[in-house]
Amino acid sequence: MNIKVLGSGCKNCQTLEARVIEAARELNLNVQVEHVTDYPSILGYGATSTPGLVVDGKLVLSGRVPAVSQLKELLNAGH
Repeated sequence: MNIKVLGSGCKNCQTLEARVIEAARELNLNVQVEHVTDYPSILGYGATSTPGLVVDGKLVLSGRVPAVSQLKELLNAGH
């Protein structure tokens, strides 16, 4: 599973990345997490606000940092 965290590297982006890694670990998923900071690339995924989360090429959320439990639901849906 390929996951991209979209954002400038701000505190919320870092928190989202940490929570995604924790959720994937709890689900025992093999994931690759990449942080995308290039603004044109972020817009290319359709994200209108950051942080954003892309799972296997599909934007699944933007503009918020959900709880680990919510991220587990998103990752399970994409798995």
